[in-house]
Amino acid sequence: MHFFNYKKGELYAEDVPLRTLAAKYGTPLYVYSQGTLERHVESYEKAFKGFPHVLCFAVKANSNIAVLGALGKKGAGADVVSGGELYRALKAGIPANKIVYAGVGKTDEEIRFALKSRILMFNIESGQELEEINRVAGRMRVKAPIALRINPDIDPLTHPYISTGLKKYKFGIPMEEALEYFHIASGMKHVEVVGIHKHIGSQITEVTPFVDALNRVLALVDELQSQGLGIRYLDMGGGLGIPYNHENTDQPRELANRVLPLLKGRDLTLVLEPGRSISGNAGVLVSKVLYLKEGPGKEFVIVDAGMNDLMRPTLYDAYHEILPVKKTRRGKITADVVGPICESGDFLARGREIQKLERGELIAVMSAGAYGFTMSSNYNSRPRAAEVMVKGRRHFLVRERETYKDITKDEKITK
Repeated sequence: MHFFNYKKGELYAEDVPLRTLAAKYGTPLYVYSQGTLERHVESYEKAFKGFPHVLCFAVKANSNIAVLGALGKKGAGADVVSGGELYRALKAGIPANKIVYAGVGKTDEEIRFALKSRILMFNIESGQELEEINRVAGRMRVKAPIALRINPDIDPLTHPYISTGLKKYKFGIPMEEALEYFHIASGMKHVEVVGIHKHIGSQITEVTPFVDALNRVLALVDELQSQGLGIRYLDMGGGLGIPYNHENTDQPRELANRVLPLLKGRDLTLVLEPGRSISGNAGVLVSKVLYLKEGPGKEFVIVDAGMNDLMRPTLYDAYHEILPVKKTRRGKITADVVGPICESGDFLARGREIQKLERGELIAVMSAGAYGFTMSSNYNSRPRAAEVMVKGRRHFLVRERETYKDITKDEKITK
């Protein structure tokens, strides 16, 4: 559910025409709906009401501090995977005791920063990382709260690049080694084992893989408790998908209906790490048509947003719906919607049936609020897009468009 809708043939973000935003802020332009972000947080809170839980938004999906601040005001915490994401979450006002820190490559500097900030817990990905956090915490004379991330070897039925719960991927500790690692961690002086964590992937459109993975983890929890190794937090990760192409996707209520009965009677606090399902459909990328081109048996719509602005179609062959900002009666064409980057893989859509467009008109690339700007780059020395937040009839520039000066300011010519 989102608040991007047509009114009299014109596409709006909440109560503001996208055309108005493009005229004021330029294109390419990321536009976020605060009402949509808030609604999605509320859907999780309502679904899991009645069971102790912490909702930690996956910052990698959308790290703009205006987005994080809006989510924090609704009670959300943060799931971070770098020192930079931790800094952003804190700067946005998210309490440290609602922040969990995952990722396979935490540096000493990042570990120290997280310990000084007094985060809720680290999600440990390997034995050497466990040793390093124990060492750093010892030097700081503190105790690091940790959960061990378990790889349950469950197929999440998603794109292999965003699948993380199988043995062949780099994430987590194999299930068969988990008990040994919990015993090792429990014997360390400078860590406190407070939880268990699993995350099996992203853009998962049905809840069965979540349930299968949770059942495996709960069996381990029972074994730990029988050996006197009780935990307080069960972090079941994120990964719930969204409808990019009108496909059926399970919602937080379906997830809760399947998960909560398994947790009934357990003295645990559930940690959830949704990202895409919170911010994905809360954002669009607005782009202007630069040129129309006819090739042999193919038409091209060349726009001013490229793979440096939205990487997902190139990286995953991902589908994003493309809508005209202004509907017309010109009919439809089948075309590739491509950007200005000097790569054959620079496209937003291929072989797509879309409204016939003219130069200067605007399109909206839908469902771009997750893994959109956060994956953008300056490839081809292109300044990154501006970002705008819409709240009802009001709109706010929450990231200025980069300039040529911005993209060279940290570089120096040698003498």
